[in-house]
Amino acid sequence: MAIAFVVAQGKGLLGALLATVVVIAFFGAGQLALTRFGRNNPQMLMPIAMLVYTTQILVVGVLLAVAKHLTFFDHKVFGFSLLGLVIIWMCFQVRGWLKAKTFYVEPDGKPKSGRQS
Repeated sequence: MAIAFVVAQGKGLLGALLATVVVIAFFGAGQLALTRFGRNNPQMLMPIAMLVYTTQILVVGVLLAVAKHLTFFDHKVFGFSLLGLVIIWMCFQVRGWLKAKTFYVEPDGKPKSGRQS
């Protein structure tokens, strides 16, 4: 935001702030949806993740098309801030998935459900 303010003064700061709010709102809501649906139905996590991501990108695209006609913020700063924040969000999301300790076997050796041998 500081760079945006230096480059484009008040309109740039407003564009960067708006991009930050959009990324946190859209991608935070997507993360909440993935967490909720993934907990209830882990087999459907990948299709749900693809649907959530595609929906997020489409909504951001529509938002960019609508924002093109608004004049109270700098469009270039908004676009570059949005792009940078989305890339940063995705990098941290990938880092989180790589660091997550997901067991593929039961640590105590007992199955959760089903027949026991």
